[in-house]
Amino acid sequence: MWKLILRRGAKLLALLLAPVAAYLLAALAGAIIPANRDWREAGQGVTIFIETNGVHTWVVVPTVNAEMDWRPMLPAEHIRDPRYAGNYIAIGFGNRDFYLNTPTWGDLSVRTAAAALFGGGPTLMHVIHEWNPTANEYQRPIRLSRDQYRRLVDYLGAGFALRDGKTIPLIGRGYGPSDVFYESRLSYNFGNTCNEWTGAALRAAGVRTGVWTPFAQSIMWRMPPAPGPAVSPP
Repeated sequence: MWKLILRRGAKLLALLLAPVAAYLLAALAGAIIPANRDWREAGQGVTIFIETNGVHTWVVVPTVNAEMDWRPMLPAEHIRDPRYAGNYIAIGFGNRDFYLNTPTWGDLSVRTAAAALFGGGPTLMHVIHEWNPTANEYQRPIRLSRDQYRRLVDYLGAGFALRDGKTIPLIGRGYGPSDVFYESRLSYNFGNTCNEWTGAALRAAGVRTGVWTPFAQSIMWRMPPAPGPAVSPP
């Protein structure tokens, strides 16, 4: 009897774990197989950053340059304290429930994580105003040509829902004084995660990255290495 129970339990566990294993294998393959394999970083152009907290990623772009002025679309007045408006903005995408109910990773529940990964529902764009981002472990710089940057801008802007031609901010719903959420027109599911959105942004710009990037690690391992600690001359 116990052997039968154990065998059936093992089969049930295998059935439950098989989709997870298949998803992880697909994610690994998607990260390894490159899109835009012939891409080379531009010698001159626009420097952007890919930012991560280890789980989520953002695309960090200049607030104003010759190709795009984000201020009419994402004005400083939308954040809690406009004095924090910086010369760069970080733009991310994600599930609405996950964003609003997990201000810190300590607030993350199994239900929220499962709903964000396997469910759908409304989505949001997350915008953080920043000053002078620097290259480090969590922010990796990439230099795009002007044409590549314009393609990136088109992709980023297309994620925002508009009402009467204007973005729709959730005033006061950011995590701090320098960030704000906006209504998004995009869908979210296990295939189109927050990080796959970042990967798709890079692919739209022509940057070499994985063909499918559902995890932050899927993206960051292809980014230029973080600068190491300064070494004193002998």
